[in-house]
Amino acid sequence: MDQKRRRRGGVLIFLIFLGVVSAYLFYTELRPTVIFGLRDDYARAIPYQKVPAGLNSLKAKECGRCHKAIYEEWKSSIHAHAYQDPFFQAYWKKDDNIWVCLNCHTPLENQQPTLIQEIPRGRVERAVQIPNMNYDPEYQNEGVTCAVCHVKDGVIHGPYDDSAAPHPVQFDPKFRTKQICYRCHNVVSGPFQFYNVGPCGTYAEYEGEFFMKEKGMICQSCHMPEVTRPVAQGGPIRSGRRHLWRGGHDPDMIKRAVAVQVMADPPQPQPGERVTFTLTLINAGAGHKIPTGDPDRHFTVEFLVRDAEKKVVRHQADTMGRWILWQPVIWEVYDNRLLPLASRDYEFTYDVPEDARNWIVQTRIRYHILTDDQHEMLREKYELTAKDPYVFTIYERDFPLDESLSVALQDQPLDPRVGCAKEMEPGSVG
Repeated sequence: MDQKRRRRGGVLIFLIFLGVVSAYLFYTELRPTVIFGLRDDYARAIPYQKVPAGLNSLKAKECGRCHKAIYEEWKSSIHAHAYQDPFFQAYWKKDDNIWVCLNCHTPLENQQPTLIQEIPRGRVERAVQIPNMNYDPEYQNEGVTCAVCHVKDGVIHGPYDDSAAPHPVQFDPKFRTKQICYRCHNVVSGPFQFYNVGPCGTYAEYEGEFFMKEKGMICQSCHMPEVTRPVAQGGPIRSGRRHLWRGGHDPDMIKRAVAVQVMADPPQPQPGERVTFTLTLINAGAGHKIPTGDPDRHFTVEFLVRDAEKKVVRHQADTMGRWILWQPVIWEVYDNRLLPLASRDYEFTYDVPEDARNWIVQTRIRYHILTDDQHEMLREKYELTAKDPYVFTIYERDFPLDESLSVALQDQPLDPRVGCAKEMEPGSVG
């Protein structure tokens, strides 16, 4: 009997040992340490770029001496803040400041402290690195700076084939296509990562057949609105684009992507009667899914019943986004985001109390850059700037729970926009 127990105990110890070893090998040799895979064009920094003849440096301020309007727009953009952005800094700290994140947030070799010599078996944590003698820490703070897109081999590349400038220039047709956005906005999945399109795959989500084929729109159509002006001070007036790149960090840009309509049945509810509200949310202005980008981003669609004292007596909330299992493998369980021009109805049913007077149903849509729990975790553990906003109300409207409801329903401004409606102003960071 004792011998059998010892044998069983030995087998159990062996199985536990085998499980520990398997788990160790899985996490150290198989599962990626970052939430995306490597692709050749962003696995390393953009090679070192020298200063084109006629310029004093690659700094954006140097470009701004002649391209003043573009420089001012760039300074207001999330591209300019890609490295200093508090969300990036907090998440990057959480990921032990791993080097690969810099390849999109400070893409030039000139901006990075180390050079990657080798990435054994794609394991980013085992990359062989050496100090970069050309590293400029001040330049790193410029994030996605002018030279990232426009400088190659000492020549300024751009969308014009007739440029006359005090520095070498070359026409590059890529600037007139969405291909220019591909490198950083189409991050792919890695081994044991089962996303639908990758963690930050806005480029791959661009499924807007109407926007692409019928309207001829590309990424720049919304994110770099057209403008007629001199590209450089004193230059000819021509059709160009504003360097704003407003997107997932800008609530005004999110508002421009959606249209909302609310209906009610019956439209003139009486005390004691049951009323059903239907909120229709439409992806009316984006050529990709909404929300897009970072997989943590999501919408909440809410109905709140408030009494005469504005106290909430009933609350219903639905979520639109991606549900992802992060351990032991990354698995995108569910995705209910809206494709271009798609819509979804959200219903809310409520029995109006007999004594309800001056009660309302508040309809609200909020856009979240991350969840409350994540925000708290980043604040407490990874020094996220406490005042940095991460939840925005993009739609809110009150509807009375009485006979005047029909008037409020008719008074809604049905938004017929198709595509990006208006030009973005170079105000707060996008």
